[in-house]
Amino acid sequence: MARLILKAGRGKSVLQRHPWVFSGAVKRVEGSPTEGQAVDIISAEGEWLARGTWSSRSQIVARLFTWDPQENIDGELFLRRLKRAFAGRADLAADPATNAYRLVFAESDGLPGLIVDRYADYLSVQFLTQGIATRSELISSLLAEHTGARGIYERSDVDVRHKEGLERAEGLLWGEEPPDPLEIRENGMRFRFSLRGGQKTGYYLDQRDNRRRVAAYCSGRDVLGVFTYTGGFEVYAAAAGAASVVAVDSSAPALEQLQQNMALNNLSTPLECIAGDAFQVLRRLREEGRSFDVVILDPPKFAQSQAQVERACRGYKDINMQALHLLRPGGILATCSCSGLVSADLFQKVLFGAALDAGREAQILEQLRQGPDHPVLLTFPESAYLKGLICRVW
Repeated sequence: MARLILKAGRGKSVLQRHPWVFSGAVKRVEGSPTEGQAVDIISAEGEWLARGTWSSRSQIVARLFTWDPQENIDGELFLRRLKRAFAGRADLAADPATNAYRLVFAESDGLPGLIVDRYADYLSVQFLTQGIATRSELISSLLAEHTGARGIYERSDVDVRHKEGLERAEGLLWGEEPPDPLEIRENGMRFRFSLRGGQKTGYYLDQRDNRRRVAAYCSGRDVLGVFTYTGGFEVYAAAAGAASVVAVDSSAPALEQLQQNMALNNLSTPLECIAGDAFQVLRRLREEGRSFDVVILDPPKFAQSQAQVERACRGYKDINMQALHLLRPGGILATCSCSGLVSADLFQKVLFGAALDAGREAQILEQLRQGPDHPVLLTFPESAYLKGLICRVW
């Protein structure tokens, strides 16, 4: 087996079970590993530390799977890790009100680079690294055998694969093609969306619990939802008794699906859909003198790399400042960031700056985070990517 010999003093993170080895930590490579092949991680002193998979084109040259020298990266390991991940979602699997949740969350489930989402009887998967992509057939066969799914659909159409030297990939891997649109249940609510053409793996499962928490503030209130996609937060708000809902998204088809999801849940709440750039729409609403009791901001990832963090923070500050201007005194701002490189502390500081510039006073009522089917591994803090705040604004 090929070996990565680390530079002196660079083995600490491996000993602490962080699952990434960066190229700058490697002194030399012994052997000629092929992409995705298993490699051993060796300290500068010659001590065996861990075993992972090789990726020559990425800055993360090895993704670590095991710290047990007797454990191989083979089908048995994948089956053990998958079964453990399934067991961790047993409560969700048994909940008749919900049939959509994340089944495997990459490093947090000991399977770096693998995302598996369950949508009713279908699985949506992402193979994001060389180590996972080269084992896609093995993984697909294990999922088919042990999940009872009717079909497995690949949604590896993401830019991060280019960093691994992989092309974007999408299509049916096994079983039946999923219906389009596909219908799921979430906390008793019904949603339809396109698994094949939707964002991420089709739907935003990580906000499931947050949608319910934000909805608790919407009864009898005028609600503005921004970056709505197919309307998760907005449908919950209407079901909670919102007086009216205004939905803003750049995608007209997503807004059409939002309207269908409202009808699917027999909701007759007055709904206004606005297709356009969120920043521009919020400014226009302010110029028109519009105001709301609740504003919900659920933007896409603004920071894809460390170099983009400063620009992302300017974007978060701007969008939140505009939202603050639109809130009536005593109103509620529910605001989120899914940029993993923007920490919860930094996000709160950005919101502080937005409130200061808007001349508004805000009180934090609740802190939001990703759902328990997106667990945060203690040795991998990078897995805590979603953060949010529910604030009362004066």
